Amino acid sequence: MTDVEAAARRFVADVWNAGREESAYELVAAGCPGLGGTGPAAVLAWHRDRRASFPDLRYKIVEVVATGARVAVRWRAAGTQAGQFGPVPPTGRVVSYSGATFLRFDDEGRIVDVWSVNELFQVLQQLGVEMLPPLTPGEA
Repeated sequence: MTDVEAAARRFVADVWNAGREESAYELVAAGCPGLGGTGPAAVLAWHRDRRASFPDLRYKIVEVVATGARVAVRWRAAGTQAGQFGPVPPTGRVVSYSGATFLRFDDEGRIVDVWSVNELFQVLQQLGVEMLPPLTPGEA
């Protein structure tokens, strides 16, 4: 296992699953983009927001691919919505979804970029959100 792969696994285990904020300050570089800013505090803001909606949310690593300074993590997540999630009030429903996160590390082994894709549409469906196409002009 490479150092960056181990760091990526620790990021998921410590920051995403255990909420160990001190680990984010060790793993995330000052310039890493996050929710409304940069650095560990901005990265943590996203995770705090998600945990407020899904306090028991847990990620399971499915696969990790590391090459050079880049790591791709494919994961599954599940949790119960106990708090507001965007415009969706708490439902008490359990959601389960997949995604992938791509990390780039600097020469010191700190995360300088995080980019994720996930099945947000499935999460909303599982929460009971009804999605309707927009009306075309002339429809009522």
